[in-house]
Amino acid sequence: MDIEYHEELVRNSRGVQLFTCRWLPASSSPKALVFLCHGYGAECSELMRECGIKMATAGYGVFGVDYEGHGKSMGTRCYIKKFDTLVSDCDQFFKSICDMEDYRNKSRFLYSESMGGAVALLLHRKDPTFWDGAILVAPMCKISEKVKPHPAVISLLTKVEDIIPKWKIVPTKDIIDSTFKDPVKREKVRKNKLIYQGKPRLKSALELLRASMDVEDNLSEVRMPFLVLHGEADTVTDPEVSRALYERSASIDKTIKLYPGMWHGLTAGEPDENVELVFSDILAWLDKRSRHWKPEERARARLEPVNKHTQEASKEISHVTGSNGAESPVPVLPQDQPRHGCSFLCGLGGQPNQQQCSRM
Repeated sequence: MDIEYHEELVRNSRGVQLFTCRWLPASSSPKALVFLCHGYGAECSELMRECGIKMATAGYGVFGVDYEGHGKSMGTRCYIKKFDTLVSDCDQFFKSICDMEDYRNKSRFLYSESMGGAVALLLHRKDPTFWDGAILVAPMCKISEKVKPHPAVISLLTKVEDIIPKWKIVPTKDIIDSTFKDPVKREKVRKNKLIYQGKPRLKSALELLRASMDVEDNLSEVRMPFLVLHGEADTVTDPEVSRALYERSASIDKTIKLYPGMWHGLTAGEPDENVELVFSDILAWLDKRSRHWKPEERARARLEPVNKHTQEASKEISHVTGSNGAESPVPVLPQDQPRHGCSFLCGLGGQPNQQQCSRM
């Protein structure tokens, strides 16, 4: 299928110029809308280009925006003064697309990677009945207990964050080396000048920490349908955070897929055959949930309570399909279970057992 690519500059409510892009089927109306929430230091037009192309080729309209200070958008490079502003900017732009006459009857989904997972979940919290579902790829939605900073450390940093907010003083390992497995793709990413590769700024790091802790504290409020995907060899975001989301959310339509041996960059850093497998799972999930909405159906869905079936859902039994094909009940993670990890900035973690869970 032929596709079209477009770029456009918009201004947010603070007057900052933001870069937006979209991939669309060239000869037909998209069967559904997908909105990209990129990761920390990342951008949409280059790093997520393959994602946009694959989904547009499958018939979806794909829309992205570079956060303020990211990619081709204006603002101090990778400076996050307040995480909520990223969420509000996405909310404003995404809804402006959904409100277009040609798109009002389309299903609308969020697609997120890493830090974008927190953005997507906060967008859902901001308007719980608006989104028809979310795809969360290696989401940043919980900080590993083993690497969560001591409250005293957070308190100390908080006292100086407004004095030296933009200082690049937060130590972190080379995320690119640990995100992209394929060496050719890794070097391509490293040469992408739109991607921020410096040390995190103090204010940005604290905002990421606060956002992660906020999302973690409210996982039980997640009620929209979602697909969460995670590489089991991911050392940037802990695969156990995805399991925690799956276990604690109130969604009645939720699926988790864990990929043995895969790293953090599931869609941009793995060998081609692995990337194809991941996108096959993503497109199958989208295809099953994309539909045409009548105006009265959309209005009724907005009025229905988001927890309509929560009580019934809590009684369902989930199962894990292991590598040997056997099924066993999904264990609930204790709140204080130790996590493997390396850096609080992204909630770094270790590798759980090879499993795949689904709940539809």
